Amino acid sequence: MERGLYIAASGMLAEQVRQDILSNDLANASTPGYKPDNAEQASFSDLLLWNSNTGAQVGSLSMGSRITKVVTDLAQGPLQSTGNPLDVALEGSGFFAVSTSAGVRYTRDGEFIADGNGRLTTDTGDLVLGTSGKPINVGLGTDPSKISIDPRGTVKVGNRTVGTLAVMSLTGAAKQGDTLFSGTPGVRPAATTVVQGSLEGSGVQPAEAMVEMVVSFRSYETTQRAIQTIDTELGKAAGSVGSATGD
Repeated sequence: MERGLYIAASGMLAEQVRQDILSNDLANASTPGYKPDNAEQASFSDLLLWNSNTGAQVGSLSMGSRITKVVTDLAQGPLQSTGNPLDVALEGSGFFAVSTSAGVRYTRDGEFIADGNGRLTTDTGDLVLGTSGKPINVGLGTDPSKISIDPRGTVKVGNRTVGTLAVMSLTGAAKQGDTLFSGTPGVRPAATTVVQGSLEGSGVQPAEAMVEMVVSFRSYETTQRAIQTIDTELGKAAGSVGSATGD
């Protein structure tokens, strides 16, 4: 009975992790460049049972399930035209490089703005880096309509080139928040192009995520009822033992 409680509890914990992941995905269903997560679940190693009197093998017993790892789906999201000259999307597998308080990080979110010094930043204030490793400065008060960004990421203000967006490949990409990633940068992927006036949409499929959320919640409820049933049976067993011994 006690092992049954453990198995059911491990199932509830696994579904809690899954629900947290799905909730975060749904909250970012409209976040540009967001990549959804998938929880990989597996069983704990089975225990092998033996007959204590004869030594004969009885069989195996599962110890429940657990989340082994969370994998981010880096598949290309849909491109959505915005008409904003400072919005840029990546078509291909690359990442933009940005400078954060924790160091250089990488993102697919190309919703850029110009800060008070004329430097390109993300909507959260992280500086957008060029191939030189320095921020790209379009000039204070520059009319955005005069800014052009070609498919290679070269940024021009009128006829003047002010820099080229650093677009990197990324090995071992690991999430650092909702749209930032850490990892080992490499050379620009050959097939990756920069699309000005567009944003990459979130990779979350809301309808699919909602269905998965309902399925997860039902699984959670099922294991919860199993625990309640086991608890009731343990109470009955304890009462029966007490009656049998005269207590």
